[in-house]
Amino acid sequence: MKSETGTALSPDLTWPALGWEELVWESKLPPEVLSRSSRATMADPYLAALVPEIADLEVRLPRATAAAAEEASVLIRDFDRDVGGDVAPFAAILLRSESASSSQIENLSSGAKEIAIAELGENAKRNATLIVGNVHAMQAAIEMSDVVDGDTILAMHRALLEHAEPTIAGKWRDEPVWIGGSSYSPHHALFVPPAARHIGAAIADLTAFAAREDVPALSHAAITHAQFETIHPFPDGNGRTGRALVHSLLRKRALTRSVTVPVSAGLLIDTRGYFGALGAYREGDPAPIVDAMAAAAFASISNGRILVAELQETKGGWASKVKARSDSAIWPLLNLILRQPVINTAVVQAQLGISHTNAMKAISRLVEIGALAEVGGRRRSILWQSREVLGALDGFAERAGRRWLGQFDD
Repeated sequence: MKSETGTALSPDLTWPALGWEELVWESKLPPEVLSRSSRATMADPYLAALVPEIADLEVRLPRATAAAAEEASVLIRDFDRDVGGDVAPFAAILLRSESASSSQIENLSSGAKEIAIAELGENAKRNATLIVGNVHAMQAAIEMSDVVDGDTILAMHRALLEHAEPTIAGKWRDEPVWIGGSSYSPHHALFVPPAARHIGAAIADLTAFAAREDVPALSHAAITHAQFETIHPFPDGNGRTGRALVHSLLRKRALTRSVTVPVSAGLLIDTRGYFGALGAYREGDPAPIVDAMAAAAFASISNGRILVAELQETKGGWASKVKARSDSAIWPLLNLILRQPVINTAVVQAQLGISHTNAMKAISRLVEIGALAEVGGRRRSILWQSREVLGALDGFAERAGRRWLGQFDD
């Protein structure tokens, strides 16, 4: 069976596989830096993907896949309802955790402390700064979820990379990209996305699909994500932007209303399976990426509930030690350090609307009960950290990095 674009369709489903076109490679390397065989290889044409249109395709999935996606959707709604009742600290915590997990899929990892320091604008390691960029991309995805179009996607990418790579942030690529193989040319790549001249039309088709309301929400988000990753419209940051796009769709379709379900933490458990599912999608089978997204939801919600329970217990322990009036700044400061586990006086003043003197008094009280401790080795400014919150966040990341779901029972 063939689609209208001439690409092959699966005999059991109605989803098109990629087509391919031969392109000529124009190397920018001086000939003397390449071997004779490499020069000969580069003289041959290479194959780049032709991405079929999906805007109006019927989405038909195997019964088991559709059932798993629906069950996962119920879990996501329940988690959002249960945790969303205490939005103040947990929305920010889960957003940061999801951003860190999404970055880790791209081998960008950092401890919770470094990420929190980077959020303050303090000197931090590059990976932590990149993860904070991903936090901003996730925030943009959720804030602009009412309309998912090309401008929205560009804004997500700009938020992701405007500090780390400003020359490419928020701009469609104008050169070839490829995954795997040599850094010299796309000839031995695992996958070569479409040529840059096709990006505009492909994104327009993608966003038309994203605007639909007739596809079940989780399946809709998974397929939109897979199509986006296949188009690969940016020189860098496609994976992180594409996973931010998932959350834009989940919010747009009202599967989430209050918090960010850390789906990437579930994908991180089996990245080989996740990338394999993207490969299957490109061959004309959307079921594996929907299965992967559903399984990720199950795993991430299990992990997220552990994190929330630990933080609730931590907050309860602190509260039992505090002796203060109900209008004391200590109480909102407890919520602040749950969502921002490294603080300085400027953050406390700005977030709580209090003077420097009162900020110092509240911080000192929390130091007395062990909720905060000064960060050692600082030269520029005095910082305080919550070791318990940072430990819980690092524990979440560690669980997300395990390959077997059974280990969540530890």
